[in-house]
Amino acid sequence: MINIFSLTTNKLVEKLKKGEISSVEVCSQYIERIKQFEKDVKAWAYFDKKELLEKAAEADELRKSGKPLGPLHGLPVAVKDIVGTLDMPTECGTIIRKKMTGSQEAEVVNLLKIAGAIVMGKTQTTELAYFHPSNTTNPHDYTRTPGGSSSGSAAAVAAHMAPLSLGSQTNGSIIRPASYCGVVGYKPSYGLISRSGVLKQSNRLDHIGVFGKTVEDVALLTKNLIKKDLYDNSTIHYSADEMLNVCKKGPLFEPKFIFYKTKNWKKIDKESQKSFEFFIKTFKKNIELFDTPSYFDDIPNYHKIIHETDMANNFQNYYKKYKKKLSKEIISAIERGMKYSAKDYAEAIDFMKQSYESYQEVFEDYHGILSPATTGVADKGLKSTGSPEFCTVWTYMGVPSISLPLLTGSNNLPLGVQLAGDKFDDQRFLGVANWLEKNCKKYAK
Repeated sequence: MINIFSLTTNKLVEKLKKGEISSVEVCSQYIERIKQFEKDVKAWAYFDKKELLEKAAEADELRKSGKPLGPLHGLPVAVKDIVGTLDMPTECGTIIRKKMTGSQEAEVVNLLKIAGAIVMGKTQTTELAYFHPSNTTNPHDYTRTPGGSSSGSAAAVAAHMAPLSLGSQTNGSIIRPASYCGVVGYKPSYGLISRSGVLKQSNRLDHIGVFGKTVEDVALLTKNLIKKDLYDNSTIHYSADEMLNVCKKGPLFEPKFIFYKTKNWKKIDKESQKSFEFFIKTFKKNIELFDTPSYFDDIPNYHKIIHETDMANNFQNYYKKYKKKLSKEIISAIERGMKYSAKDYAEAIDFMKQSYESYQEVFEDYHGILSPATTGVADKGLKSTGSPEFCTVWTYMGVPSISLPLLTGSNNLPLGVQLAGDKFDDQRFLGVANWLEKNCKKYAK
């Protein structure tokens, strides 16, 4: 039998298409892997091996029928447990929703099924996708955090318990766990992937994103999730047909980057600083060091105003009916959100456009902006999910960002390099990220 864990997801999909391996064989190998590691990693909120094998057998039968198949036919994909599914619970990391299903199937789940993918189960998330941790651990060190709130989605891919997974980000919930767990985590531009049927924290800040082993793997999944959705008015018409091809080709000429150490550089542990310095030196002909623009200083506060005001609005029912069952983190955020004025909120929304217009000028001369993804390797202990501070700016402006597992920090743990691009330039952006990933591997050899 083919060892699927040595393959990229693109290679695995090719073998599924050619009939060199069946969906049942693929899912059986993941089931064995889950049996071996789930007791320690705790990545799954819901997983039923019998259901998975039944779906895989149906996919194999359909393949034999000769009927048209989707581009991801028979491929299992893990889904964060805030994404609505009618045939599985959607508990959103809170006891308030114990054993409850979503009120509707999320649009991203519909698109997965149209592409032929199999939803293999639901991955753990923090409480209502905020800061209170789940019981998921980091696959590289079970005593450390996997990050949040897409903790289970990142950990499942890192532990080879799923080839790809869906996550979400309202602040740093894709980039941070990707960095801590040593996988690729990609947050597309705001408006590319529908959030309908997904737990809503903030309409202005919520993004759906993906985790995979390589940049080409996340491009493969993402191209099948981009579609205008009438039930999510933030989504736009965007042609993603060539996304994987453009990603594979990479940039037309050698890219140039800005590296922002940011004012939070001192918060990064010394070992991680050394890794970043080595990275900058390695790509010195491609990288220029810049100070972060002064307007970046205002963004965390504006982000917080929008985030907490929207949480106060969207979670008001939980707050009124189930306050005693909510964590202190959620209650405090909701109560702060109740106190902001309409003027505060309007200013925070207006500054989104102003800051992006200033930022956009960078792309007249550079392909992307590099920075740390996190303040270092995964924090010791499971009571915190770490800080999202290196992600806030890019989430607020709605630009694409990706964490690439290119470095190691203290204790030989993964350390992500974050790349940010221009809004809606995601195809070229992934090509640049792919170039960086491949060239970094060359230097490592």
